[in-house]
Amino acid sequence: MRRFAKWHIWLGWLVGVPILMWTVTGLVMVIKPIEEVRGNHLRKEVAERALPSDTQIAVTLPAESTRPVRSVTTQIERGETVTRITYMDGQSERFRADGRPMSPLSEVEARMIVAENIEGGDRVENTARFEADDVPFDFRRPIPVWQVALEDGTHVYVGTETGNIEAVRTKWWRTFDFVWGLHIMDLQTREDTSHPILILFAGLGVLGSLLGCVLMFRRRKSRKTAPGRAQPS
Repeated sequence: MRRFAKWHIWLGWLVGVPILMWTVTGLVMVIKPIEEVRGNHLRKEVAERALPSDTQIAVTLPAESTRPVRSVTTQIERGETVTRITYMDGQSERFRADGRPMSPLSEVEARMIVAENIEGGDRVENTARFEADDVPFDFRRPIPVWQVALEDGTHVYVGTETGNIEAVRTKWWRTFDFVWGLHIMDLQTREDTSHPILILFAGLGVLGSLLGCVLMFRRRKSRKTAPGRAQPS
């Protein structure tokens, strides 16, 4: 038992900081509902407009195109009939009703989309365009986007090819993302939930907890079997 107690003390010093960090970061991550973290509460409920019954759509892909298609959708966007083709690699193209391809989204169009679909989306601080291989860290998806930064610190990402709002990153999302990186001990990518350092400290934490349980029950047993004291007269 003395040896167990010594091991328990040393393990406590070794894993105390990680355990405290896991507890604090876990608390931060559950303070707000995940829907609010993701910015879903900022998205406006915009009713989809039905296509007129006499709408005629013609979309022709290049004859040499062999890219597998994931989905094809047609809808009214800002008064114009737009057909969107999404490929299996995640990239998209937009076409007008007569089959002509649409050019990448302009800055003005990106601002209009944010203003129409996001609460407070008309209060823009600045905008920036990013290519697929150089997106900001809080987006981390390999598609070209416009970043529309709002005055309250929210970043709204609009795909230059898709014309969709691809992500909403609030200030709290970035805080959540940072503490998630601490929680899984991966501040570089914040995606690796199974690596040697995390597994090592988690294993040591379990071992320290088991030793603590053994020592706790041992002490309780010792108290029960200890001889009673002499009662004062």
